[in-house]
Amino acid sequence: MSFSVTDPSRGTKWFAGVMVVAYAIITILPLVWIIATGFKSPADAIAYPPKVVFEPSLEGYVNLFTTRTRVTEDDFAALPPPATWYEKVVRDQGMVIAGPSRYGERFLNSVIIGFGSTVLCMILGTAAAYAFSRFRVPLKDDLLFFILSTRMMPPIAVAIPIFLMFRQIGLNDTHLGMILLYTAVNLSLSVWLLKGFIDEIPVEYEEAALIDGYTRFQAFYKVVLPQAATGIASTAIFCLIFAWNEYAFAVLLTSGTAQTAPPFIPTIIGVGGKDWPAVAAGATIFLVPVMVFTILLRKHLLRGITFGAVRK
Repeated sequence: MSFSVTDPSRGTKWFAGVMVVAYAIITILPLVWIIATGFKSPADAIAYPPKVVFEPSLEGYVNLFTTRTRVTEDDFAALPPPATWYEKVVRDQGMVIAGPSRYGERFLNSVIIGFGSTVLCMILGTAAAYAFSRFRVPLKDDLLFFILSTRMMPPIAVAIPIFLMFRQIGLNDTHLGMILLYTAVNLSLSVWLLKGFIDEIPVEYEEAALIDGYTRFQAFYKVVLPQAATGIASTAIFCLIFAWNEYAFAVLLTSGTAQTAPPFIPTIIGVGGKDWPAVAAGATIFLVPVMVFTILLRKHLLRGITFGAVRK
């Protein structure tokens, strides 16, 4: 019995296109709503029924980056005219700016910890994946399964032991401690993904390089790494997304110095309750680095998911 592959009919193409567009709209709608909420006033943000058409306001972004306080009516009347547009926004709320908020520090912590752990994870993961792929490692299959098993454990199950250990050795609430922790968690993912890419790189390339006088390290650096660039880029995206969005460890192991943005954003409080425009503004800004990083490496990501590195 033989089967022939025919092109899909026009109706099938239209149906597939409609389904893709519908799925994209459903997926992106919450993101659009978050971005829109960042430009609403506090009253519009909690209005019922929800307002789709509203007058844009930068009050949420101003509240996100400033700390505000109230003064007496006499002191408020004696204040000079606002010198900046954001100071005017705060004055319209009947308050004055007391100083900057801590969101900038928390966002910088996310950048340092997220990208720092990703870089370290790529270095260690690439080296380990190359060793598993090219050398005879005793109990290789058992070691690979043990590495993978570290991803099976929920973070909350090991959070308390890690907290006690970090407090004992002085890594609690430090950038180094969070970078090492996220690297340890992501390392299993990077080793397994990168090993698959390196396995697909023909070993004959390295053998030819060794015959030409290259050392093992030179062959790895000049032959294997360029061929595995697609896999490294796609793996880096997944590792960064996990480290960037991680919440449980960040809540339990940080409180001030190394606290990242995810546990800080929900604590933003406005007048009389949660400042939803400021929360939405913080979430919108928090999305930008990972979105830009993914867009820059999107070609590598698509190739890595669909084809791998090099086919024999």
